[in-house]
Amino acid sequence: MTSETLRKRLLYQSQHRGMREMDIVLGEFAQNTIETLSPQELEQFEALLAFPDQHLYGWFFERAPLPESAPRAIVKAILTFIESR
Repeated sequence: MTSETLRKRLLYQSQHRGMREMDIVLGEFAQNTIETLSPQELEQFEALLAFPDQHLYGWFFERAPLPESAPRAIVKAILTFIESR
């Protein structure tokens, strides 16, 4: 899969999560940053999108602790994005 195809797929997945709050946060993050993410960041973002919305909501809005399996760098980038809005 080309990086452009991956970017398009991740953008779509981030905007169509099922939980409206996550559609907004992840969709806006992806829309604003997807073109500048490195291959490693794209991999982390893809891994993040595999987590259930309820977990993501807890991490981003309730500041729930991250499990060891969470891609911490991309979570931090999204939290920074949320705080800058």
